[in-house]
Amino acid sequence: MFTTLIVNPIFNLLVLIYAVLPGHNFGLAIILFTVLVRLLMWPLVKKQLHQAKAMRELQPELKRIKLAAKGDRQKESALMMELYKEKEINPFSSIGLLLVQLPIFIGLYSGLHRIVLDPKAIVTYAYPSIANLPWIQTIAADITKFDSTLFGIVDLTRAAIGKTGGGIYWPAMLIVIASAVMQYYQAKQLMPDDKEKRTLRSILKEAGDGTKADQGEINAAVGRSTRYMLPVFIFIVTVNIASALSLYWLVSGIVAFMQQSRVLGQDQTEMTTASVAGSSTPIEAEVIPPKIKTTTKLPKKGSKKSKKRR
Repeated sequence: MFTTLIVNPIFNLLVLIYAVLPGHNFGLAIILFTVLVRLLMWPLVKKQLHQAKAMRELQPELKRIKLAAKGDRQKESALMMELYKEKEINPFSSIGLLLVQLPIFIGLYSGLHRIVLDPKAIVTYAYPSIANLPWIQTIAADITKFDSTLFGIVDLTRAAIGKTGGGIYWPAMLIVIASAVMQYYQAKQLMPDDKEKRTLRSILKEAGDGTKADQGEINAAVGRSTRYMLPVFIFIVTVNIASALSLYWLVSGIVAFMQQSRVLGQDQTEMTTASVAGSSTPIEAEVIPPKIKTTTKLPKKGSKKSKKRR
């Protein structure tokens, strides 16, 4: 079922782009495929990025809630959930984007793995309507005409470190390193800028000395650590597989970074207007009582001043 619903459609979309692309370069086909996938996910990505921007702007209020709770975790959680509900923010919105991207990555990996094992798979597993395209018919007759490189420079069927050829395949290694670096900046762009941030090591060290550690501060420190863990994970995963996957991850990271820059860098007024338009809660203006001018007090009846005037 996964092959029918996920792998085959993704594989055939890539083959279709490759077949109709002038020059029929497989590397360029992967780049265009990646850009197309990111554009199709734009509505979901935009929503998730607005949520991320709103979360960053809520940091001062979250700190005030922490101080108001005075260590009461239950009260702190309740106040935070109330704040999220008031601002219409879903702190788990990024999970939806991950759930969409993961099947695409696995499906693309499965499809590319077919081509790495046997280049004829580009014809064998193509839908009939795509298999009948002129260029697919041409490489079906002569598979040596299939160009599996990126502009003739990088063999996308080879891994950065693999058995084929032995040692390090540096053109692929550069793509792997670039994709890991891009992942770092993509994650960093979404992290809140906290000037009072502390490292996880310093927090745990103080906890070891008897100081009670704040769970919210620990979660923030762990979140910042993902900036380094994700690139390392991407490097480990892609360094031993076909560099076509590394190219996909690199291009996806570049497009994602550009999308994030566009949304997160939007004018604050535009963001506020969008937030107000999407909110069902009426906004109440703060009523400031008018200042009343004080007048000179009249002397009480029977006072010395009153008698004097008489």
